[in-house]
Amino acid sequence: MAAFDRVCSGIPQMDEQFDNIRLGDNVVWRVDSLKDFKLFAGPYVQQAIEDGKNLIYIRFASHEPLFEPQEGLKIVNVELSHRFETFTVDIHEIIEKEGVDAFYVFDCLSELQTAWATDLMMGNFFQVTCPYLFQLDTVAFFPLIRGKHSFKAIAKIRDTTQLFLDVYSDKNNVFVRPDKVWNRYSETMFLPHVYEPEAGTFAPMLDGVRASHFYQLLEKEANSADRDNKDSWDRFFDMTATMNENGIDVTEQCSRMCNIMMTRDERMRVMIKENFKPEDYLHVKSRMIGTGMIGGKACGMLLARKIIENNRPDILEKFEPHDSFYVGSDVFYTFIVENHFWDIRVRQRKPEEYFSLADEFAQRLLDGKFSRDMEEELVKLLEYYGQDPIIVRSSSILEDGFGNAFAGKYESVFCPNAGDMDQRLNELEDAIRTVYASTMSKSALDYRNRRGLQARDEQMALLIQRVSGSYYGEYYMPCAAGVGYSYSPYRFMESLDPEAGMLRLVMGLGTSAVDRTEGSYPRLVSLDNPKATTARDCGEKHKYSQKKLELINRSEGKLQQVELDVIKPFMPYYLQRLLLEHDFDVERLFREQGHNRDIQFISCQGIVEKQEIMAQMKDILGTIQKEYDYPVDTEFTINFSEDGDYVINILQCRPLQVFEDSGDFEMPDEIGAEKVLFECEKSAMGLSRSEKLDMIVYVDPVNYYNMDYKDKYTIANAIGTINWKMRDSGKKLLLMVPGRIGTTSPELGVPTSFADISEFEAICEIANSEAGYNPELSYGSHFFQDLVESGILYNAIFENDKTKIFNMELLKDCKNILEEFDSKYDSLKEIIRIYDVSNMGFMLCNDMKKERIICFKN
Repeated sequence: MAAFDRVCSGIPQMDEQFDNIRLGDNVVWRVDSLKDFKLFAGPYVQQAIEDGKNLIYIRFASHEPLFEPQEGLKIVNVELSHRFETFTVDIHEIIEKEGVDAFYVFDCLSELQTAWATDLMMGNFFQVTCPYLFQLDTVAFFPLIRGKHSFKAIAKIRDTTQLFLDVYSDKNNVFVRPDKVWNRYSETMFLPHVYEPEAGTFAPMLDGVRASHFYQLLEKEANSADRDNKDSWDRFFDMTATMNENGIDVTEQCSRMCNIMMTRDERMRVMIKENFKPEDYLHVKSRMIGTGMIGGKACGMLLARKIIENNRPDILEKFEPHDSFYVGSDVFYTFIVENHFWDIRVRQRKPEEYFSLADEFAQRLLDGKFSRDMEEELVKLLEYYGQDPIIVRSSSILEDGFGNAFAGKYESVFCPNAGDMDQRLNELEDAIRTVYASTMSKSALDYRNRRGLQARDEQMALLIQRVSGSYYGEYYMPCAAGVGYSYSPYRFMESLDPEAGMLRLVMGLGTSAVDRTEGSYPRLVSLDNPKATTARDCGEKHKYSQKKLELINRSEGKLQQVELDVIKPFMPYYLQRLLLEHDFDVERLFREQGHNRDIQFISCQGIVEKQEIMAQMKDILGTIQKEYDYPVDTEFTINFSEDGDYVINILQCRPLQVFEDSGDFEMPDEIGAEKVLFECEKSAMGLSRSEKLDMIVYVDPVNYYNMDYKDKYTIANAIGTINWKMRDSGKKLLLMVPGRIGTTSPELGVPTSFADISEFEAICEIANSEAGYNPELSYGSHFFQDLVESGILYNAIFENDKTKIFNMELLKDCKNILEEFDSKYDSLKEIIRIYDVSNMGFMLCNDMKKERIICFKN
């Protein structure tokens, strides 16, 4: 049959009045009960069976079946879960499989709001399903219950469907009033019609007596229907608030609020339900834009604050009140639906297009437009914050949960938030689009793929926060920020207690605490002895200090990374005392030469020396860990006033993935030095293991150093090519590179992303003083968290007594097979070498407890 051909509905007179149902039609029946829907769906089903049509009943709801099994009717059961994307894709795949000219009956659309807690997503489902049915020249009947949905949700369905028919009935009459009949018209088509099921008659209502009965029934329906135009989401929360205000027990409602708004992580749900009061849930709802989940990052931040509130109210007094907003996860899907590229979303879930469609999908996210309603909500948010800087942070549903941190995988975007409203709104919308597009980054996709999450719904919610900080001239920043860990397996001094926890503390915005920054080091603070340092003297402390800090330049309207000298003139004396330290050795040398100069560097020494703050940070981390029954990773800021007062702000909290050794490990017997590629002590991080290596990838430090700066990125690309070609090969690969891997600065090492090294069993960073390369573990950085979660072994080959043996001559006779991976890299063979050692007996052994690692030829 051809598109728009006439088909029989089973009610001949109705076909005559509506000029038939046509191929491609979606027919929505708004009814008071499913009994009324069956008056029309029954004849349609019987007619389709008689005509030998491919007839499918899509069964997903909890209501009684609309039809029992019978010959000629195919019943397909689809699980209706809270996962909108999964359900929608399941339906899409059924439609795709059944192909053209299929006939469908669906369970009641109103049931979808039960699973998704919102009319909005019911409308989104119809908007993406109806056009696909239309493209395949199908016919589909959908029931919808009157009075249960907002005008906006009904409008979405009405605008998308081809026929929208209102059914009203009493004990004597059944009336049908067409609201929409697409691409057909007659003089009587849109009049109310009277249907007599037993006689099969269907005629326009022309006499006044019946018209009076119809409008009497219509008035009765209008008075009983919900006319407040609210989404079912809002009605539920309003009802709960009213019950709570009147002293009615809302325990059951609180559980539902947690499940539909806070998290899907079962362990997180237990803690939230134990710590949250009804008022807490309702306050979160009052700060939401849209519906759905607030996401993992927002959820973790709120839970951490409640744990401290409930267990350490004395510390809570020092907390900076938060005034965050949350953009619900449903807004992400709605953005895709309303910008008409849901089809790409569906295709991108397929394994063969999972990576290949990412760039196109990301670009569509960046180009998308927000609805007028959404823009109005964003303007209200901006009016609330005035012109204080804000940050738009990713808060996806899967993020920051137990087992899946997604550390650094998604973007967070600072908004200086200066200028007129149009400028600020455009900036905020661009920030949201940037975070949305980051869901399609190679690192994020690879992370989800490696953890078996590629088929899971990953909706991006957003956490929008006022940037905690103070103004210093044209600059804005917190006094200090950082990340805190309740447990630290990395002991930068032997005497430190890992159970006490640690901080990576920086001046300015906390991005410097989680990224590997050129020549810059955060202050590592062990909370059992905060002032402890590995520096032997002031000069070494200065050398391994924070060289650059990040702040917001208000006059230029952007985030900047600056040297200390840029901000120092604007820093009050009290702040300098807290954050800066004198290099007395260098100052003495200048004095000896007749010059008096202040040489200062960032050390956060004044903060570290404040015992009360350090004790509180230790207690905060310990208290949260106790509730989680698991180590935690937090982000925080600290701001000070001139009189010594301070406030702490917890910005984020998530379970901390740590290396946990499974048991005793026996290193091999004594190995002759002539067989050892490298042997190190106290320089590795990772689980005990013994692995037979298949391949060693080595980047020559000197030759890499001598490359042009811009060409160094080709080495990163080559490593990425090797990594991706070896995916799922089962081969064990060792990567050896100069300086830091994963840095953004080629002068410090090889600037790969983690997605380009994710297939390696182990990574060695090699020191080379001639070229200026120095490894850095960067414990607590996003890069380090990736290593932990992926189980990749890390080792640093230093030029000190930690390295017992390092002998690359052991590989001199091995063939470099680089060109076998890609001939375009042939010119790089003196810089990057790939050694196939699968038949040479190379072993890599690491003893985590004894802190010894060795790679040798067996």
